[in-house]
Amino acid sequence: METSVPSSGVSAPAGPSPTRSLPLAMALFSAPWGFVVANGAYAWATRAGGGDGNGAETLALAAAHPGLYRLGTVAAMLGSLLMVPAVLGAKRLVADRSPKLGFAGAVLMAGGYICYFGVALSGITDLAMAERGGPIADYAAVLDSSQSDASALWVFLLFVLGNLVGTLLLGLALLRSRRVPLWAAAAVLAWPPLHVTGLVVGSEWFEVAGAVLQGVGLAVTGSRLLAAAGPAPRS
Repeated sequence: METSVPSSGVSAPAGPSPTRSLPLAMALFSAPWGFVVANGAYAWATRAGGGDGNGAETLALAAAHPGLYRLGTVAAMLGSLLMVPAVLGAKRLVADRSPKLGFAGAVLMAGGYICYFGVALSGITDLAMAERGGPIADYAAVLDSSQSDASALWVFLLFVLGNLVGTLLLGLALLRSRRVPLWAAAAVLAWPPLHVTGLVVGSEWFEVAGAVLQGVGLAVTGSRLLAAAGPAPRS
């Protein structure tokens, strides 16, 4: 049995339906799963220890698991590219009901994932160094220096801001707009706390769970965008 909630004082203000967009909906369906694959590959590669906390650890991980490392790198790059149109699709869905939150979240997430594409691309260099061999200590020093260089530090900071704060704002916009079910917005909002929890406890599986939940939430967002009204006919 379905029950309805009176609209007065509870639901978001009614507005014109968002315009359907097949390309943006497809991006919402696919983008998050790149990070499911990337986080899953990293979690499996580090299941017995290891990590990428510094240059030496990164090279050791790439040498020990080159296939998983390459898979995770490429998946993260593809996910980053697709996340830009994906967040534009989410912004379109909520634009009439939560425009400020939707705009802020979309801008931060798009900027953050553009930066993350560059961060992920460096994984190809890690693999090349690990596979070539040679002065590994020197290679590790180069990686450490590149990540601590002040002229590139903003790239990492913007990614963190978009990945955590941007996702939080966009999830709140979805929640406030009521364009998607409550549980779908909550699934998107689950990513930031699960990601931080994984970093604190040192287990990538929290990130895997968060990425899956985000993928489900954004897939629902894509389905709602796909079901929206088509563009108005030209007069």
